[in-house]
Amino acid sequence: MSDVKSQIQEMVDASDVVLFMKGTKEMPQCGFSSRVAGVLNYMGVDFSDINVLADNDVRQGIKDFSDWPTIPQLYVKGEFVGGCDIITEMTLSGELDQLFEQKGVAYDKEAADKIREANA
Repeated sequence: MSDVKSQIQEMVDASDVVLFMKGTKEMPQCGFSSRVAGVLNYMGVDFSDINVLADNDVRQGIKDFSDWPTIPQLYVKGEFVGGCDIITEMTLSGELDQLFEQKGVAYDKEAADKIREANA
């Protein structure tokens, strides 16, 4: 198990923004993964997508790694942020913008504002 943990740590450390998801950002395989990837894509965030369906060890390992039972899981600068519900709430409240700004992650502020306007 420690091999999987170190493998996941390397994945998390390899990019500023990492999304562990079912499927890929181009072809999500579940609605929750699709929503989070869609938000990140729409906001123009450069992120790595890790398809947990391609590796059962990673699929279970990421749940143990974060102590979070569901997928997708978003990491920003090595820090676990949350799953679909948390990312949705953070997007609508503006907290995701603040996190990206604090961590120095580039994103499209106008796109983020449009998401909030559409969901007001």
